[in-house]
Amino acid sequence: MPASRNPLQGRTAVVTGAARGLGAALARELSARGMKVALLGREERTLLQVREELPGEGGCWEVDVTDDRGLAETGADIRARLGPPSVVIANAGVAEGGPFPGSDPAVWRRVIEVNLIGSAATARTFVGDLTGTAGYFLQVASLASIGSAPLMSAYCASKAGVESFAHSLRAEMAHRHVGVGIAYINWTDTDMIRGVDDHAVLRELRGHMPAPARKVYPVEHVAGRLVDAVQRRRPSVYVPGWLRATQLVRAAMPPVVTALSRRELPRLADSQPFEATGLLGAGGRADQEAARHRRTS
Repeated sequence: MPASRNPLQGRTAVVTGAARGLGAALARELSARGMKVALLGREERTLLQVREELPGEGGCWEVDVTDDRGLAETGADIRARLGPPSVVIANAGVAEGGPFPGSDPAVWRRVIEVNLIGSAATARTFVGDLTGTAGYFLQVASLASIGSAPLMSAYCASKAGVESFAHSLRAEMAHRHVGVGIAYINWTDTDMIRGVDDHAVLRELRGHMPAPARKVYPVEHVAGRLVDAVQRRRPSVYVPGWLRATQLVRAAMPPVVTALSRRELPRLADSQPFEATGLLGAGGRADQEAARHRRTS
């Protein structure tokens, strides 16, 4: 995107997982900065509510980011209605926690499918548009991309995967003038983490993190920082900023986490057995409901 006072003005952005939480906040922030916003998600009613909050032009599409055909049809409709995207944010994600040996294979697989395969499918759908507009793709990752935690194997694997995917895509698309950024975020005040203390798995995970890493950040603050990165075509953005320092020590993190887990997990399991959380938050419940509908239809 050529430099200007506001390089986002009048251009089209696509945001996945836009029905609530960070995706909805990103859509509002992009719209406030003059973009036409295409909201993608699983819940048409909630998407429409977010669309009504946008100050500018936009539209919403109910689609599963793991559905290649559905994404292709959605992409064609977005181009016809709003024009080719200059910004695409792969934000859609789900999470679950619990011991891996007893995990539900379908739930574990779904986390990988939505977070990793869904991000890749989103990029595949719109990378041609970004090539034509010299655009920017932002992959929403996590502290979990840098340091994995016990009892969160699917989520950590998926977020490590999207980080690697984004690095690969950046290198592949650099000569085509497509920017690729990675957003490393920590605890953000969305419904995915509200009620986190109701689950022993997540309560103990968060409780054993250093104090700064336990802080929950307002979703509008995180969205604002991410859209700043979009506007400046940053290769990476860290919210909070201190997360950048974890890149310097990431090689040392696995043995530290393993040593802590070896000591703490048996004690914690004796006091309260860890149980699977299922897909977390309203977004996770919506995904499960859509899966049940697919099976019965």
